[in-house]
Amino acid sequence: MAVDRGLLALLEAKAGKGDALGEFLKQGRELAVAEDGTVTWYAFKISDTTYGIFDTFEGEEGRQAHLNGQIPAALGQIGPDLLATGPDIKTVDVIAVK
Repeated sequence: MAVDRGLLALLEAKAGKGDALGEFLKQGRELAVAEDGTVTWYAFKISDTTYGIFDTFEGEEGRQAHLNGQIPAALGQIGPDLLATGPDIKTVDVIAVK
């Protein structure tokens, strides 16, 4: 099966909380590694307060398992302290891969 699904999450940190959000995302890598259905998982920084996550999956089952997994649960726990707004999470269809 080929990678055909993804998630794009954009996260806006509260003022002065960007570094803490970045550290949270670095720790999230270990949770993503443990997910069988997650093919790739990237955490990235756009600015001092804007961060994101992009992950890919081989089908809807893997994407749903991720959405119901530990990373979104952990994000829900730290969100009130670190995030200025709720996460902007979009499902995407992957149309080409190298």
